[in-house]
Amino acid sequence: MLRANNDDSDASSWTCCHHNFNCFWTYGNLDQDGLLKRFDGVVYLTSRDDGRGKAAVAKLNELGLKPEYHQLDVTDKESIVRFRDHIKEKYGGIDILVNNAAVANTSELYSYSYEEAKNTIDINYYSILTIEELLFPLVRDNGRILNISSNCGHLSNIRNENWIKRLSNKNLTENDINEFVNWYLEGIKNGTFDLNELADAGSIAPYRIAKVALSAKTILQQKELESRNISVNSMHPGLVRTDMTLGIGFYNTDQAAETPIYLLLDAPQSLKGAYVWYDRKVLDWYDYKADYYFKSVNLITEK
Repeated sequence: MLRANNDDSDASSWTCCHHNFNCFWTYGNLDQDGLLKRFDGVVYLTSRDDGRGKAAVAKLNELGLKPEYHQLDVTDKESIVRFRDHIKEKYGGIDILVNNAAVANTSELYSYSYEEAKNTIDINYYSILTIEELLFPLVRDNGRILNISSNCGHLSNIRNENWIKRLSNKNLTENDINEFVNWYLEGIKNGTFDLNELADAGSIAPYRIAKVALSAKTILQQKELESRNISVNSMHPGLVRTDMTLGIGFYNTDQAAETPIYLLLDAPQSLKGAYVWYDRKVLDWYDYKADYYFKSVNLITEK
């Protein structure tokens, strides 16, 4: 899924709680009412901007849906700490965690400043590391974590042989992933990055880098949480029509929410460490020769 850069964009979240049932949804843009209707518990809507968040809650209230609200900016560690403490004190833990914070510039496909590239990666990848540090300890045994990735997050988006080899190594470490991200950022800063190191002539490069990193990190997270029977998966929800994509996409938010809701509430707990397509098909993330990478022609066609 792609989101266009927008001054009004607001990284926000969903959290669901009921006695021992609690779900946290970062960036609540995917069919909030579907989750609210099906999840048997209290749902928290959070947003970076209080005004926007409370307005969203008011609209849901008009539909008879009653989420709770808390301020949260996933790029601000202190904000995450405040939210963590609130949830820990009131509910003690989290049963479902969905990481969906994202930003991408779809109006300019090939040219990015270092600052813009870093901001894209900070939101799409590095924020997940802070979420992992502060919120994963609250996820209860047998819980579920879903990282919303993208077709930009499949390994087939990478053309550099060294990074294909390192990222597909079964002994992959977080340091490997961070070095991959820094390789790109240093290349952008120095003006030496070759767009042909990525698929599709390097279109929306920072988003590809961040989402590949996120998908790879998902695999590590599953290994780290396996002993607690927590399932961690990533998925590509399809190109979704939202305000942040400026209306570009093949699916509306209700359609795009079907597979995330399935993975959160209906999929077997044994589905773990998977990269899932929008149609629920589990793909081989390591198949770097596959045709799963993002193609900018889709954006051009939709425009």
